This record gives sequence, C-alpha cells and structure tokens, in this order.
Amino acid sequence: MDVPVLKQGPFLIATVQSALTDADLAQMRRLLIEQVGKFRSRGVIVDVTAVDVLDSYACRTLRDIAHMTGFRGAATVIVGIHPELAFTMVQLGLSLEGVATALDLEEGLAYLNARTRPTIARGNSPRNSAGPPRNGTHTRGKR
Repeated sequence: MDVPVLKQGPFLIATVQSALTDADLAQMRRLLIEQVGKFRSRGVIVDVTAVDVLDSYACRTLRDIAHMTGFRGAATVIVGIHPELAFTMVQLGLSLEGVATALDLEEGLAYLNARTRPTIARGNSPRNSAGPPRNGTHTRGKR
C-alpha cells in the first residue's frame, strides 16, 4: 500500500493509513528520503494515528527515516502514537529512541516550525540546524 505524502510548505507529511508490510515500509523510507532532496524540505512528519501496531522492523524503519532525513538536512517527528500503541511498544521492548515524537499533527507542525526557524542572528542556516534530534526529544516536558 502506498503511503500518501503531502508537501505542506517546507515540510513533508506522510500519513500511514493502515498496517504496512516490510516492503511498504522500505518504499516509504526510500520515497521520503528522495522527496526531502527533491523539494528541499526542512522537515518530515510521519503520522501513525491510524496504526494499531508497530513491530520491531517498523520501529527501526521510523528511526532510520529520522536519521537519514537528518543527514539530508531535515528534522523528522513521528506523530499520533495513541496510548494503546505506546503501551504495546513498551511491553514489547520497542523504542523510538533518538526520534522526536509529538501528540498529533498540530504539535508536530509546531515542533518543526520551532526547530527549523532560521537563526540568522547566529549566522546558521535552517538546513544546518535541522540535524537529527537528540535522544528522547519530544514536544512536551519530561515523561
């Protein structure tokens, strides 16, 4: 199943609408990495609101997307992890360590807007300041 990817200003938004096969996940990763360069995107949001379960390969693929897009100059945030999915991930020992997460699309956009805002006063370009997020980065206080 193809994952729709929308361009919203300087950001790409990929909405996962159902469980994906390993091949679908690999295709999504490849597509997002290519489109970051094609559109010179500063940020990527992967919305998993409709996903019921993430296995170890899916979690690893999401981490890979975040790190690969970071190498291409774009920040990535995963949004829409509902409580049941978070509970299951913890029970299975799965982690999105090092990947920014946000409650929903609105918070994800706010995170990317803040993270990719030009910092002209310090002489940094937005592309240079949008590297991979630090471990445990999220948009709310410590959890």
